[in-house]
Amino acid sequence: QVQLVESGGGLVQPGGSLRLSCAASGRTFSPYTMAWFRQAPGKEREFVSAFSYDGRTTYYSPSVKGRFTISSANTKNTVIYLQMNLLKPEDTAVYYCAATLGRTLAGEREALSYDYWGQGTQVTVSS
Repeated sequence: QVQLVESGGGLVQPGGSLRLSCAASGRTFSPYTMAWFRQAPGKEREFVSAFSYDGRTTYYSPSVKGRFTISSANTKNTVIYLQMNLLKPEDTAVYYCAATLGRTLAGEREALSYDYWGQGTQVTVSS
């Protein structure tokens, strides 16, 4: 089993920045594909960004590309970050960290690809 814990959420003004962190614990002796999803009130959970298990590829949704940056603290991706700049009110959501061992089977942008999920951290962008 793997446990994921997110941190770094909060309230920020439009145009501001936040950095989310996700720490994995438990069965972490192999590299994971890690991702961030978000869910706004009344909306479905949507893909935000992913970091491939081999560290070679990053993925972004069109709505955050150029503003958000995903990174990993180590080669096993047991700690990942999401640097969020130029935040907009529409970025308001609960952000979830997700993980799956090795490469994904259904694609990095699909929630079904991930076996482990964190509890989420609230990000609110408002003036």
